[in-house]
Amino acid sequence: MTTNSRMKIFKKKYTFCNVMQDKLLYNLVEDIAGEGNGRIVEMLFNKKDVNEFLIAKKMDLTINQVRNILYKLSNFGLVSFIRKKDQKKGWYIYYWTLNNEKSLALIQNYMRKKIDALEEQLNNRETKRYYTCPYCHIEVSEDVALENGFSCDECAEIYKLTDNTPFVRDIKSKITRLNNEITEIEKELDDVREKERKKIDRQNKKIASKKEEEKNIKKLATAKKRKETMDAKRKVLAENKTDIVKKKTSTKKVPVKKVSVKKTPEKKTSTKKKSEKKA
Repeated sequence: MTTNSRMKIFKKKYTFCNVMQDKLLYNLVEDIAGEGNGRIVEMLFNKKDVNEFLIAKKMDLTINQVRNILYKLSNFGLVSFIRKKDQKKGWYIYYWTLNNEKSLALIQNYMRKKIDALEEQLNNRETKRYYTCPYCHIEVSEDVALENGFSCDECAEIYKLTDNTPFVRDIKSKITRLNNEITEIEKELDDVREKERKKIDRQNKKIASKKEEEKNIKKLATAKKRKETMDAKRKVLAENKTDIVKKKTSTKKVPVKKVSVKKTPEKKTSTKKKSEKKA
């Protein structure tokens, strides 16, 4: 598969960035990891925790070759990884994720360096003179032309002064295009950072909510424990009070009621009856 055909597949598959951004990211990886390795972006772009063995299989490379590419990208912060131990085989497997924010930032930096180089070229074309051999089409600076006596070192033909106007126009056009592309990348970068900021805010709110919930649970548990302690104290005090009352009741002398016994009066017999009995 040629580089152009791979790029076409890559452009059709992803819509996260526009064609310009896709191409720059692809080229950036090629510059870092070597020619032909930009296709690894297809397997990582807009995905998370991609198995390195799957990448090796799709790229038709050994696992060590894939890791070598990914380590180069990791040195620039383009990718990150987590590792998990295979419970069956016993070795560690690495899972890789492309850092979108870092990728865009590196592309932005890469383009700014290109603009700096173009601006230096523009300054040279606007302030210096160049000479070209009409037959060899070799261009040299004025200093070199002067050293060679203004004749070509290859064919001895007289140099002709180069018209810098088309070069200046072309360089200015490239600078303008790159500045426009940087503006688009900055917008995309701002969107990515805003999404990341919102994600962090959500995580922080979730953590704060969990902490607040744990705090409330702890408060409720403390209040419950305090209530149980107070209830236990009240119960002990109530029991003590009952015991005291019982003791007081048991030690108090109960007054004995005096029962008045009525004496039955003896019946007086008359002397008259007594005398009658005797008779």
